[in-house]
Amino acid sequence: MAPLRHDLAYLTRRAMVTAGPVLIRDHLLSGRNLSVRGAQGVTLGVIAAYVVIIALLWNIPYVRYVLWPFKMLVIAFHEFSHAITACCTGGRVESISLDPHEGGVTHMRGGISAITLPAGYLGSSIIGALLTFCGFDIVASKVASIVLGVCFLLTLWWGKKDWLTVLTVLLAVGLLVGFWFIAHAEPLRWLVLFIGVMSSLYSVWDICDDLIFRKVNSSDASQFAKRYGGSAQCWGIVWSLISICIMAVGIIAGIAAFPETFAQQEQDSEHFAPTR
Repeated sequence: MAPLRHDLAYLTRRAMVTAGPVLIRDHLLSGRNLSVRGAQGVTLGVIAAYVVIIALLWNIPYVRYVLWPFKMLVIAFHEFSHAITACCTGGRVESISLDPHEGGVTHMRGGISAITLPAGYLGSSIIGALLTFCGFDIVASKVASIVLGVCFLLTLWWGKKDWLTVLTVLLAVGLLVGFWFIAHAEPLRWLVLFIGVMSSLYSVWDICDDLIFRKVNSSDASQFAKRYGGSAQCWGIVWSLISICIMAVGIIAGIAAFPETFAQQEQDSEHFAPTR
């Protein structure tokens, strides 16, 4: 317990040092605070590369199966967002099932559909923005991986009857744990960043699936349009634009909060939950 308390105390002090000036100073959004430094520039370049790579792989026939493991993770975020909002609005989740072709389904009773239907896209966008934010720093990525593990376990509870869901969750947790033990978790930040970018833009990729590849399961946008008017394409575009804005907020916050160099991040990571 002592090492854990030491790690938590260290993280708290580090967060106060990093976030204190951001919360106190009036020039939070000044050019100096948001100036892009070496490590941040590399991270922004990686984000741009991720966007292009994912867009290509997601929509090219046959090649798109390369993304299958990560697509299943993002679908799990999507369904988890449906489930958690259903519980928060008085509904009950009966089961969750994931399918790389049909897109996943959350079976639930009750809840407020005006909230639970868009929650899949917007919830996964918020999760993605938070992961993108954490992807700017190694220690933050470690913390994010712990939260991810908890979310995956909750999804596993609801989807325990579906073998593909169970396999996806176990592989995801194993991947996160494995990356902890490589170079003081330095590669973990790139994994967290990749998942964050993919989750942030899931609504964009998914609307492409609906318009081009036509999944078997009807989309949340089409369900929302049937109940509240408008077209599925319209709601899909609206939610996609909101997702992009949420992602931009996560990127700006990451630039403002984590100005450290790669060397500083590696040194900090050696003091927080060290693996060797």
